[in-house]
Amino acid sequence: MTSPSLLPGFEYQRVDVAGVTVNCAVGGSGPPLLLLHGYPENHLMWRQVAPGLTRDHTVVLSDLRGYGDSGKPAPDAAGDVYSKRSMARDQAGLMRQLGFGSFQLAGHDRGARVAHRLALDHPGAVTRLAVLDIVPTRHVFRNVTRAMATAYYHWFFLPLPNGTPEHMIGADPAYWIRSLTGPLLGEGASIEPAVMDDYIRCFSDPRTIAGSCADYRSAASTDLVHDDETFAAGQKVGCPVLVLWGAQSFVGRGYEPLSVWRQYATDVRGQPLPTGHFLPEEAPALVIAALRDFLG
Repeated sequence: MTSPSLLPGFEYQRVDVAGVTVNCAVGGSGPPLLLLHGYPENHLMWRQVAPGLTRDHTVVLSDLRGYGDSGKPAPDAAGDVYSKRSMARDQAGLMRQLGFGSFQLAGHDRGARVAHRLALDHPGAVTRLAVLDIVPTRHVFRNVTRAMATAYYHWFFLPLPNGTPEHMIGADPAYWIRSLTGPLLGEGASIEPAVMDDYIRCFSDPRTIAGSCADYRSAASTDLVHDDETFAAGQKVGCPVLVLWGAQSFVGRGYEPLSVWRQYATDVRGQPLPTGHFLPEEAPALVIAALRDFLG
C-alpha cells in the first residue's frame, strides 16, 4: 500500500464499487472534487496539488481500476473491462458511495480520458470538468503523424497482442517507468525518489501491467467505437470545461487544444503552462491557481 506519509492530511479508504475495489484518499471540506491520475502513475501524482484545494473542496484522490492499489480485474478479449466507460462507471459509483451525487472533476492523461467519458455518460454527475494535457482519444487516432507516433510510441506498443508488452515491461518495470516518464517531463523537472518508487511498486505487480495494457488496447478499439457513436449523435460535454496543457509537451506542440476541444464540448476555456506532460508535478502552484479560479 502507498505510505500515508506521502499524502499527509488525507484519509485512505477502499470502497467496493460493483465488485471492483477502488482505492482512494479523501481530505478537506466543501463541494466535492474528484482527481484522476494518468499513466504510469497513481493518485500520488496530485500530492502537491490536492492539499492546496482542500481549503475549498472535499478532495477525492482515486486510483483507476488496474492502477495503484485499486482492483485489477482480468482483462477480456472484447475490451469492455478496461474501456473508459467501465473505468468511468467505477469513479461515478465511488463518488455516489461517498455521498456525492454530483461533483467537480479533473483528470490528467488517462484519468482525463476517463473523466471525458464520465462527463458524457453521467452528465448529471459532473458540474465542471478539467482535462490536463490531452486532446480527445478520437482526435488523436484520427490524426496520427510521424511526430505523434514517435512521441506517443507507447500508444502503439501497449496494445500489442500475445502478451508481448506485458512480458517486456515485467522483465524490468523500474526501467520502463523511468524510461517513459523521463522524456515526458519538462526541462529541469523531476519526480522525487519516494514517489517514483511507489509508481514502480505498483507496476511490479503483473496485474497492473496487464490492466494498464488492457486500458490502451481498449483505447484503440472499444473506446473508439463509443467515441464515434457519441460524436455521430452530436453529444458534447455540456458542463464548463477547462483545458490545461504543457507548452513543452506534445499536446502543446502538436495540436491546437482549445479548437480541438470545442468540437467535443460546448463551453471551453484554457491555457498552456510552462511544463512538459506532468503538469501537477512540474508546476503544482500554477495548477492549483488555475483549478481554484475555474472551480470557484
